[in-house]
Amino acid sequence: MMSAVTVLGAGSWGTALAIVLADNGHDVRLWTHRKEQAELINSTHKNEKYLEIMIPEKIRAYHNLEESIQGAETIVIVVPTKAMRDVCRQLNSVLRHSVTIVHASKGIEPESLKRVSEMISDEMKNYAYEDVVVLSGPSHAEEVAKRQPTTVTVSSLNQVNAEHIQDLFINESFRVYTSTDIVGIELGGALKNIIALGAGISDGLGYGDNAKAALITRGLAEITRIGTSLGANPLTFLGLPGVGDLVVTCTSTHSRNWRAGNLLGRGNQLDEVLEQMGMVVEGVRTTEAAYQLAEQQQVEMPITEGIYAILFNQKEPKEIVGNLMNRTKREEMDDLAALLNSHLPK
Repeated sequence: MMSAVTVLGAGSWGTALAIVLADNGHDVRLWTHRKEQAELINSTHKNEKYLEIMIPEKIRAYHNLEESIQGAETIVIVVPTKAMRDVCRQLNSVLRHSVTIVHASKGIEPESLKRVSEMISDEMKNYAYEDVVVLSGPSHAEEVAKRQPTTVTVSSLNQVNAEHIQDLFINESFRVYTSTDIVGIELGGALKNIIALGAGISDGLGYGDNAKAALITRGLAEITRIGTSLGANPLTFLGLPGVGDLVVTCTSTHSRNWRAGNLLGRGNQLDEVLEQMGMVVEGVRTTEAAYQLAEQQQVEMPITEGIYAILFNQKEPKEIVGNLMNRTKREEMDDLAALLNSHLPK
């Protein structure tokens, strides 16, 4: 059944999701805050800064937010986390009818330490946190836009909303699962970007597969520790939004966070890296938030602490690697076995 859907955010991921929705026969509007970008998409059916692919002509780009949401039944928010509150405030001021809200952004807000769904419910006065849906998983926009096989997970405390979004997106190349662990889904999607920065740094330093495998595995351990301390199910991190997203983001040149880390490992300074990237690198902001979360929750996150030191204290990457390798010896499974056992079926 055709539905009217507005996608807020015309970057690579927002554009790719708009393509999935258009392929499914929906009436898709793509909003951008840049007027020239909207005009270019409508005239050329391309968004070349972000994706080298033709955009279906049925997708209509808008610069005016109020016009873009007229008659929409679902709104998909795909903007950088640093712009999330501002966009939601704008949306709240013009939205006059009931819609289902889903976001596909990955990050944690420094200082408040809130996840994206919490930020949305803060700013959208008629939308409770329990009703927001999150879409996450191992999904490079470049591959999704080319209709290459991809699997993701949608999560909400409102099961009806989660299943609605599942039906909206699922097709033969974009498989969608559901989950009720919104905390785990959002944290997995956000925190893997920190480990991807580390994987890029490792590759930039010239280290091999052994180092990257260790980084991914121990990164998953600390994601699980902090996630469980915040109420997530540790088993979630063994699924698509956890280990799946972690692997794809740490091993692919499509990953902005891997590319940024690679430049850091090669000796570039953070401000130089961000200027070269030309797009938001969510892992930088999330590293700051996760460092604060680890202190708040009193959870050990040595990789995150090391990457924080590189990003914000100008520590040399090789020095941080040395510190990690020379930590006090310990049992590998430490507290993870107990966490997992407590959530396994009896």
